[in-house]
Amino acid sequence: MANAGDNYTVELKEAHLGWGTYRHTNSRPPIPEECYLPIPRNEAVRLSLLNSNGTSGMDILGKNIFHCTSDDGFFDAMFKAQGCSQGKDPYAKQFSVDNDLRALNAWYEHVGAKPGDKVRVSWNSPTELVIELL
Repeated sequence: MANAGDNYTVELKEAHLGWGTYRHTNSRPPIPEECYLPIPRNEAVRLSLLNSNGTSGMDILGKNIFHCTSDDGFFDAMFKAQGCSQGKDPYAKQFSVDNDLRALNAWYEHVGAKPGDKVRVSWNSPTELVIELL
């Protein structure tokens, strides 16, 4: 479980910023403005950031649900740790607003995020995190 003072930094790629349209699959139509914040596998393991496989399908505050704000006060939403890199893996690969892959896009646009930029994710408590464009 993540604790106050824990953090990680991740470099944004085009796929993170434009997930809804920058895809290598035709499994669904393109959806503009969909995006997410990646969680590197080693950080997911270190911080016990679990997806629904790891929480038996139940949302658990501090495991896969977190209150997230941005350091500039623009963003304020509930983040969900989601996805996995291979089937049934319990560790999450991304953060996004639960049931709204477009919500984070407003903050990315507000801070002018682009591929190559870095975002720091820091915990103020086991259930509260802050995102900051570096």
